Amino acid sequence: MNTAIFPPIEAKTVVTILVGGLLAILAFDFFGQVLSPALKGIVDPYLGSSLAPVPLANQSLGVITGLGAKTIAAYNLGHVAHWLTGLLFYPIGYMFIARPISRIAPFVPWWIVGLAYGVVIWVFAMYVMAHLVAGNPPFLGWTGITWVALWGHILFAMVFAAFAWWRHER
Repeated sequence: MNTAIFPPIEAKTVVTILVGGLLAILAFDFFGQVLSPALKGIVDPYLGSSLAPVPLANQSLGVITGLGAKTIAAYNLGHVAHWLTGLLFYPIGYMFIARPISRIAPFVPWWIVGLAYGVVIWVFAMYVMAHLVAGNPPFLGWTGITWVALWGHILFAMVFAAFAWWRHER
């Protein structure tokens, strides 16, 4: 087993990031757009909300660029930002920030690192992007979407972490 703290910058790592990111973002979107709304009132009072990552991305990009959310939406930049985040940015963060934790502390299993990373990216999305950048209430006011987003981000991270483990650790 390779014991380097950081993964090498090679084709295997790039494929892990892109394919794992694709699997993870598809799981996130399926959960947030299909599964959670279908479970409305059946399992948990907080499920039933649909995730809205694209409108949040439009709003955030509108603030960052000064163009406004409607202009950003007209060019579908929220979709681009959502997919780039899922395909590249969150997976790169996992591979080069979260995954090294299990290298430094090998007694911490990959699934604990994945679970923790899911919570971290949820905090980033719901507090940093939604609140500090876009100006919404922290964690979108602790509504149903907050909790669906928590489970969605944990699912994203766990799918990616499992794929990375399968590709690099097993």
